[in-house]
Amino acid sequence: MADPSSYRPKPGQIPDSPGVYKFRDEHRRVIYVGKAKSLRQRLASYFQDLAGLHPRTRTMVTTAASVEWTVVSTEVEALQLEYSWIKEFDPRFNVKYRDDKSYPYLAVTMNEEFPRVQVMRGHKRKGVRYFGPYGHAWAIRDTVDLLLRVFPVRTCSAGVFKNAARTGRPCLLGYIGKCSAPCVGRVSDEEHRELAEEFCDFMAGRTGAYIRRLEQQMTDAAEEMEYERAARLRDDIEALKKAMEKNAVVLADATDADLMAVAEDELEAAVQIFHVRGGRVRGQRGWVTDKVEAVTTGDLVEHALQQLYGEETGDSVPKEVLVPALPDPVEPVQEWLTERRGSNVSLRIPQRGDKKALMETVQRNALQALGLHKTKRASDLTTRSRALEEIAGALDLDSAPLRIECYDISHLQGDDVVASMVVFEDGLQRKSEYRRFQIKGFEGQDDVRSMHEVITRRFRRYLAEKERTGEWTNGENASSDGASRDGASADGTSTDSAPLGNAAPDGDTTGNAFAGNAFTEEDGRPKRFAYPPQLVVVDGGQPQVAAAKRALDELGIDDIAVCGLAKRLEEVWLPHEDDPVVLPRTSEGLYLLQRVRDEAHRFAITYQRTKRAKRFKASPLDEVPGLRETRKQALIKHFGSVKKLRSATIDQICEVPGIGRKTAEAVAVALAQAAPAAPAVNTATGEIMEDEEVGASGTTTGSPEEPVSAGASHERRGQET
Repeated sequence: MADPSSYRPKPGQIPDSPGVYKFRDEHRRVIYVGKAKSLRQRLASYFQDLAGLHPRTRTMVTTAASVEWTVVSTEVEALQLEYSWIKEFDPRFNVKYRDDKSYPYLAVTMNEEFPRVQVMRGHKRKGVRYFGPYGHAWAIRDTVDLLLRVFPVRTCSAGVFKNAARTGRPCLLGYIGKCSAPCVGRVSDEEHRELAEEFCDFMAGRTGAYIRRLEQQMTDAAEEMEYERAARLRDDIEALKKAMEKNAVVLADATDADLMAVAEDELEAAVQIFHVRGGRVRGQRGWVTDKVEAVTTGDLVEHALQQLYGEETGDSVPKEVLVPALPDPVEPVQEWLTERRGSNVSLRIPQRGDKKALMETVQRNALQALGLHKTKRASDLTTRSRALEEIAGALDLDSAPLRIECYDISHLQGDDVVASMVVFEDGLQRKSEYRRFQIKGFEGQDDVRSMHEVITRRFRRYLAEKERTGEWTNGENASSDGASRDGASADGTSTDSAPLGNAAPDGDTTGNAFAGNAFTEEDGRPKRFAYPPQLVVVDGGQPQVAAAKRALDELGIDDIAVCGLAKRLEEVWLPHEDDPVVLPRTSEGLYLLQRVRDEAHRFAITYQRTKRAKRFKASPLDEVPGLRETRKQALIKHFGSVKKLRSATIDQICEVPGIGRKTAEAVAVALAQAAPAAPAVNTATGEIMEDEEVGASGTTTGSPEEPVSAGASHERRGQET
């Protein structure tokens, strides 16, 4: 626990101007981001007597080890910068709304030749009309199913559309009248686009005139004794009215507004938002947050507005936003919303009438959401706390392991040996800190040696970071010199130590793969190897545990516990113990260890399969320096197959446009040195393919199925670990 006076800025250092400030912990991770109209006054409030601080604020300032700030010109700029930093650093003491899933929208792709109606999530695309958001995707599909009877707009994917156009047969919806089948020319592109525009008009709220027109057409058809057409129109009208009933009018005058309500207690808060468009409730969404800082209702509203409109522009920000309490001050927030929309936005508390009545409904939903969340959370928190306590008791730890790292080795009969590292914090996955490794220190299958290499590389970087930041001095440990030497390049063998979704390319053995993500002192994001776990779990038994412990001992690390979970009997192995620890099958601690181990296994085997797939697609031409994909395809197109290319002379290869004599000689040498591949097998028919049918990448040119060589088929029958 740090003393705030140890990092308190000197008098006169803090400017008396608007700005944004960051508190960092001892590991340089940003733990809190805030904004202020006056940085001097706001920061001074954190360094008063600890007894006078709110308990949560007291916890934050005693966890922090430093504070820094950035001066801006206006409060609006401070609001924007605060939002950006909270998104970037994910500080643990800031209000963070959970369950903020990507809510689905009903989208009409007006930017395509034949517009398509579909469910869309994520960032909005240019040229697409959006309606929503909806609470559930099934609510969109129910609405679309009713409207397709009247507006038979295309809903199929591009692949289904092209296949129908190729075969001349529409899909099932085309046969039952719920698609106008533009794929087979039943309607022109102009007629189909007109249908899509009518669909959008109806969804936008212009319903009355359209239904009256249909009723008039039904009456005319009945008078002309076209009873079948009149019956179809009658059914269309009923379908539209049923769709309209799902979105009853709640506000008059075609109001566009968002209504926000907050239900809170001492520890948590729930936010509910109703999206009203054209006077109708078009969507609903909700979030829940822990009150990890001392916040008022106005503060919660401000954070929710940032979350809701931080990525939105234009009409996505409504003209009117109704809230239960106004942020203090309200002017910067209102100005920020106006900038996002491009025109004036009214931010206010409803006082009377229909809007106040609807706000009461939103408030009831917020109260219900908070109650439901607390019911689930109580069980969840209790279970996770009990699991961590059971693990601490079984392994004789001083405290519950709040951060657990698990490692697994995966290979296929000794080929493509890789490893994974997954992280659980407070019993929950921390996917942003997952890592994966290629084993390059040796060839062949040796899980114990592989585990030793991975643990060494991971914690060598941990020591290097500690030394670089001054937390570890050269005199403290004999291994620190080695850590300093090898930390920058991860002993020259790491190729995939980037976060999940941002892995380094295969074959990079310079260590630069991590250097791109080795965050500096000025950055402070938590995605780094410098943050140690309390417990290391390895997938395996006594040999793997001994290897992991030996790696830590060689680095001089003695404050991290190690255990292994063997798959066969789910036994927990500890270093230097001849007998395993057997947890009861109903133990929550055992269940958590199993989840951690299974996640590490899943992550490792996924990476191993990806590498294996790349290897199967390799071609002898890949070994030719400077021969890129365009010229490879030109060679195969000219000769027809690798077999014919292999038998060609250098002069014949030079006849291919773009291929010089030096490149032709390199191609001839590479093909001569490469052993002919085993015959490929068409998986659809079982037929052995001739070389003429196999392209440069090892895939057949005459079948959409991926061929599998005989050697590959044999390998796939091997055991994956």
